[in-house]
Amino acid sequence: MEKITLIMGGCRSGKSAQAVSLAENHPGPRIFLATCLPMDDEMRARVAKHQTERGQDWETLETPYLLPQTIHEKSRMAGVLLVDCLTLWVSNLMLKCANSADVMKACPELIQALKEAACPVILVSNEVGCGIVPENSLARQFRDLVGMVNQKIAAAAHRVVWMTAGIPVIIKPGRDYLRG
Repeated sequence: MEKITLIMGGCRSGKSAQAVSLAENHPGPRIFLATCLPMDDEMRARVAKHQTERGQDWETLETPYLLPQTIHEKSRMAGVLLVDCLTLWVSNLMLKCANSADVMKACPELIQALKEAACPVILVSNEVGCGIVPENSLARQFRDLVGMVNQKIAAAAHRVVWMTAGIPVIIKPGRDYLRG
């Protein structure tokens, strides 16, 4: 079964909307795995807006750190899982772990959980490496870690979609992207 889809792109490229649209092609139950830790009013408002846009047909679970474990546990009771987003998951792990190597240790666990998932999994991630080189070490470390995680997940995925200006560009096609 072709079940792992990675949707990538820049900020406001339409990644989340595309992921929700694709997930809605799958029978329920639909579970949204949110990696965001809303720390301020603006982020809490974004989260509330996204929850409203998804509607009542979605269960939302917050999983800022234990993403592989949550995928393993919840895929048995879902028709589809949507992870939004890997970028924030990496950020959360960076703040929690001692070094980059510890963050990267979580990646094989995630890939294993994706491969063993009992339902399709759609993941959203930002492409953070297309801009200028960040001026500080922490920002460069973050950019590098997200790029490495994206590469590993893309290699494991059956489909990879690049979003630009709201248009999906299939860069690693699965059997039938539009049918899920």
